Amino acid sequence: MSGGIGVRPVAAGDRVSDVLARDEALVEVFVRQSHHFTKLRNRTMRKVMARLVTVEDAARIAGADAAALVGELNAALGIVSDSGAPSGVADEARALRPEASPASAAPGRPSGARVMEIDVREDLRAGREPFSRIIAAVQAAGAGEVLWLRATFEPVPLYTVLAKRGFVHEARAEGPEDWSVWFWRPETSGGQPAAAAPPAEAADTEAASEAPREPATATVRLDVRGLEPPEPMVRTLAALETLPEGHTLVQINVRVPQFLLPILAERGYAWEVDESPAEHVVVRIRRRT
Repeated sequence: MSGGIGVRPVAAGDRVSDVLARDEALVEVFVRQSHHFTKLRNRTMRKVMARLVTVEDAARIAGADAAALVGELNAALGIVSDSGAPSGVADEARALRPEASPASAAPGRPSGARVMEIDVREDLRAGREPFSRIIAAVQAAGAGEVLWLRATFEPVPLYTVLAKRGFVHEARAEGPEDWSVWFWRPETSGGQPAAAAPPAEAADTEAASEAPREPATATVRLDVRGLEPPEPMVRTLAALETLPEGHTLVQINVRVPQFLLPILAERGYAWEVDESPAEHVVVRIRRRT
């Protein structure tokens, strides 16, 4: 790896795919930070997974320190500041402290606003799909209301989905497997909450959980039981990239794929979750028409 004057430092907001495009050997920097990143050594998985998340998102999901990861990546590229420290490390560390994180940097929650609590912790522990409940609450939220989501993990993929609907968020870890995330639409310059997404978009999202079943002859079966996260999601997204027109991808899983569903909605896929089998879950995925 080589660096030098004029080379742009890696930032926490850079997509992992863009970072690895600069030097494929940087995969090993990710792996040193957390064993969760070993999947990036697989080129097929890296092609799909690496472009979904930023460096900071990947660190949060893997439980790694984002500032340390950014520093190691810059050091590996040979990007060093005048002080001898990897360029951008101090700035990244300041930016990633809780008081300056993207979640806390959003405009403050509206004072006196009605708070609608959505507690999906038991759904998640039982393996049930909570995304439809969350979206229903989002659609029912009135102007100026705050949605308070209780979950067992930080729902990073949901941030992008709701940001497209005009929501900002604030997140806080209350304890092990206990997260509070507040979502609200910030006021515009005229003092009114930002407009909600158009009704047509809401209708498309509702349809995501109502995908009709395809005939057995038009299906592609993918069994991801026994694979460690995030491999089930990576393999599913890779399979969707080559799914023939008009076919349905049938994913066989041991649980409802919570991280996958908001990504499917964002990419224009509809799905149906079948939890009737005794020992597995069947997720049927097809592109919406």
